[in-house]
Amino acid sequence: MAGVIFDNMTKKYGDVTAVSELSLDIVDKEFLVLVGPSGCGKSTALRCLAGLEEISGGQIKIGDRVVNDVPPKDRDIAMVFQSYALYPHMSVYDNMAFGLKLRKTPKSEIDRRVQESADILGIQQLLDRKPKQLSGGQRQRVALGRAIVREPSVFLLDEPLSNLDAKLRVQTRAEISKLHKRLGTTFIYVTHDQVEAMTMADRIAVMKDGVLQQVASPQNLYDHPTNIFVAGFIGSPSMNFFNGSVTGDKQELYLDTGAFRLRVEKEQAEKLAGYIGKEVLLGVRPEDIHHPNFHPSDIHGAKIIARVELTEMMGSETYTYLIVGEDQNCIARVDPRARFRIGEDVEMIFNLDNMHVFDQQTELAIF
Repeated sequence: MAGVIFDNMTKKYGDVTAVSELSLDIVDKEFLVLVGPSGCGKSTALRCLAGLEEISGGQIKIGDRVVNDVPPKDRDIAMVFQSYALYPHMSVYDNMAFGLKLRKTPKSEIDRRVQESADILGIQQLLDRKPKQLSGGQRQRVALGRAIVREPSVFLLDEPLSNLDAKLRVQTRAEISKLHKRLGTTFIYVTHDQVEAMTMADRIAVMKDGVLQQVASPQNLYDHPTNIFVAGFIGSPSMNFFNGSVTGDKQELYLDTGAFRLRVEKEQAEKLAGYIGKEVLLGVRPEDIHHPNFHPSDIHGAKIIARVELTEMMGSETYTYLIVGEDQNCIARVDPRARFRIGEDVEMIFNLDNMHVFDQQTELAIF
């Protein structure tokens, strides 16, 4: 088993910097997820770790060994790709065993590893089939099995669920999480789906434009985003943002968006004291906007008038699309018992205990 260290690792393609000075310490047996939009550098970082791309600067360590110049086959890693990349003319057994045969592993050892991996993944009955006889989920498990038989120090998974339907994605991500716990190996997982990241990771590393934005546990990332990008990327539906300014004085501070004005509590006012007269961005998550008849009794709330534009019934909750003021759009996740009429003006409750405020210039969180 081994941890992984990116030490100021940079990858450039000509004048384009795909990954910029990435420094990240992944501990042994951790499940770390690299997440971000397309083109943020997450897959490039994974390919550099695998040795499929030559880095332009810095170091990569697996365990205690610097692997900058180590060939991919000698890095003791196994990679699962977005495409299953199975050999169509080979059986499931032969697909899983192929890498071991190339390494001239004894036949008895190959059979032991393949059978154990098939047992772990529940695909024993598929070993004699060809890939074309398998469903998408079964092919993905075979691809995982091919990696497991290697018994590597580090598993690398590059968007392995992208080709599966929604229900199968939920099922398979649970299987991968269980697999991580069973194998006790370091997993590094790349995805653009923040729901996958939140549900699977021990820690999440958020990237944007090749730059690491924040690394934290899923809950810390959700509760304490370091900047506007992380706040908007993590969470579904994403956080609502309102342009505003800080008004009043140190004894009585307000956040004024033009459409509404919120009194700032003492602890938060201390953090905003230096922003009086300046522009800020107010962030409120959809689940912190409540119908007045269905809201937690213990929150510090503020009443806001909004116009209902659209509702989406989700069963356990209702997504309500609102317009605040002249043209400020926001979305609320409310109790399914709440009833709205399209076009009506309603009084909603903002939970001020969980609101976020960001510096408009630096885009960093104030609180």
